[in-house]
Amino acid sequence: MTVMLHDLAGADSELRFSPYCWRSHMALAHKDLTVKSLPWRFHEKARLATFGADKVPVLIDGKRAVADSWAIAEYLEDHYPERPSLFEGPGGHAHAKFINAWADAIMIPGIARLVVHDIWLVLAPADQAYFRSSREARFGTTLEEVQADRDDRVDEFRKALSPIRQVLKTQTWLGGASPTYADYIVFGGLQWARVVSRFELLAKDDPVWAWRSNVLDLFGGLAGRAKTV
Repeated sequence: MTVMLHDLAGADSELRFSPYCWRSHMALAHKDLTVKSLPWRFHEKARLATFGADKVPVLIDGKRAVADSWAIAEYLEDHYPERPSLFEGPGGHAHAKFINAWADAIMIPGIARLVVHDIWLVLAPADQAYFRSSREARFGTTLEEVQADRDDRVDEFRKALSPIRQVLKTQTWLGGASPTYADYIVFGGLQWARVVSRFELLAKDDPVWAWRSNVLDLFGGLAGRAKTV
């Protein structure tokens, strides 16, 4: 069965970098669903209006459209219960919901401050003015200034991953014995940075590095094969 996913792309249509779209890609692979990925760019909001959305990911499954990575994960779990579970029950769903909130509030903003100008560099020219103006308004300074001192600040980001690191010291996956949607939530942010930037967020002796390598190898190396800068 093939579904479609509207997926954020750079100037190079093969460069797919949204952390939220990567959450959905990993969830779809976990469910063993074949996906047709449709490149989308910030200036193409009108394409999503028919689905009641203005940003990606947007999943199209037959006549059903689902926007937002968390909503997509819940939809896949509810509509494909016979396929491998993303949450492994109510407890796993509650756990993933917390991880989702933590990642959106702490992890994603932390990564943005380290790679935001690198993101701008890979965008289609039609997206660059919008991205610069909207993100500079958000940060209150230029994109260049936001990430200018990242070599000095990356340790602060790494410390913010301490809860993840502590869990991974005692188990292979955030989901426990096997990967769950909680793993894909955190991985999405790290894959975002890995695709758009050569700046390394993680130290090679970090348990999070080893875990990320394991996720890159999942599903035949789906994420590991992704195009990067």
